[in-house]
Amino acid sequence: MPSPTNDLWKKSATEVVSLLKKKELSPNEVLNENLKRIKATHNSINAVVTVCEERARNQIKNLNPEQENQSGYLYGLPVVIKDLTDVKDVKTTYGSKIYKDHIPEKSDFLVERIEKMGGVIIGKTNTPEFGAGSQTFNEVFGYTTNPWNTNYTSGGSSGGTASALAAGAAWLGTGSDLGGSLRNPASFCGVVGFRTTPGTIAHGPQNLPFNDLSVDGPMARTVEDIALFLDTMTGIDDRDPLSSLPKDKPYQNFINENEQKLNIGISDDFGILACAPDVRESINHAEKILLEMGHNVERVYPDLSDSENTFQTLRAHMLATDKRELYVKYKDILKEDLRLNIEKGFNLTEKQISKANIARGQIIKNTNSFFQNFDFLIAPSSMVSPFNINKHWPKKVEDKTFDNYVSWLMTAATISLTGCPSLAVPCSNTNDSLPIGIQIIGKRRNEGKVLNLGHNFQRYSNNYNITPLEPN
Repeated sequence: MPSPTNDLWKKSATEVVSLLKKKELSPNEVLNENLKRIKATHNSINAVVTVCEERARNQIKNLNPEQENQSGYLYGLPVVIKDLTDVKDVKTTYGSKIYKDHIPEKSDFLVERIEKMGGVIIGKTNTPEFGAGSQTFNEVFGYTTNPWNTNYTSGGSSGGTASALAAGAAWLGTGSDLGGSLRNPASFCGVVGFRTTPGTIAHGPQNLPFNDLSVDGPMARTVEDIALFLDTMTGIDDRDPLSSLPKDKPYQNFINENEQKLNIGISDDFGILACAPDVRESINHAEKILLEMGHNVERVYPDLSDSENTFQTLRAHMLATDKRELYVKYKDILKEDLRLNIEKGFNLTEKQISKANIARGQIIKNTNSFFQNFDFLIAPSSMVSPFNINKHWPKKVEDKTFDNYVSWLMTAATISLTGCPSLAVPCSNTNDSLPIGIQIIGKRRNEGKVLNLGHNFQRYSNNYNITPLEPN
């Protein structure tokens, strides 16, 4: 009879947790296999950049058997954490030379929650400096590559987590999303990332506790695993003022509910953005699948006019407010793109900031009107497919030329403004066999329904087992 540890890295998180529950595997055996896979893939993808084995062993010793009946309990499953998120006693650099030797004394609220629910933190995943940009590289750890083709980018800023998942170096991992940092790398690496409604997942402490543009979220290989991880990550935390009321049942219960015929709007560019031809073709493919699934699908979308100026203004204002002291002290060390964006924030007028906030309010009103008639909105996760790792960001898409590293991210960033949950799932491949994903956008606080559609789409489109894979 084959050992349950054979090719354990190829199994889903749900399968491994089941083996742990049945005590067919011990947490230490699973940890050993995870460490082997991290080591086997590291030179190719450079995704898990800090490993904390001794701390993980101690966590396993302290696992509480009484928690085994809790919904979402991970039973000793190893988890990777994006290097923007503090983990007590583990080097956390935020991708910056400024913090290359930084070891936090406390963990983020999210990490505390994962550990409380039985997750074992095994390491930190690579990110661009302070999460700025959607190409994962920095001067501390270098570049993270795409396992589908290591000459291509894994996206960002959660590129380290996405790459580790795709290569089997992780079963579950955290990401964060301001303008697409969960959805873009998920799309590029053929995995799943979920930007939830702000407040669904508590995080902090933060300099800007009422900032709802940036959220933490789960990443996994399948929607089923996302539901498992989301059950683990959610829960009221009164230290986070945005932390919301818990759901009425586990997210894992949603994914297998009977599927209803849905009214779905779909768009490749919202009528205002550029979109690469292979991504447009991916949306055509998604439309075909949704129609075959029996849904009503229309080429329609909410009015998202002025989204780019609104997002760019609010993002720059947020960065300037949050990073002011850092900028004053380390201006010459920060990477140029981030420094210029902070400076843009410094130069904004009160009128510009007020106008952007009003414009965001209108975008939310328009989105609310759209969801009175439609259950979901489907769009690309990114306006481009994975690009060469030597290119920091696309300078041109179709006939639109970009002069900054944010404009090409607006397919995802536009949705960030709405506060709606958005799930990135694999959809199709390029001619070079690189993944392209879509985002499934639902009404606020309707994470369960989004997961249900995502799970059914991923199964119907035969994209449920495209990862993990050997780095190519």
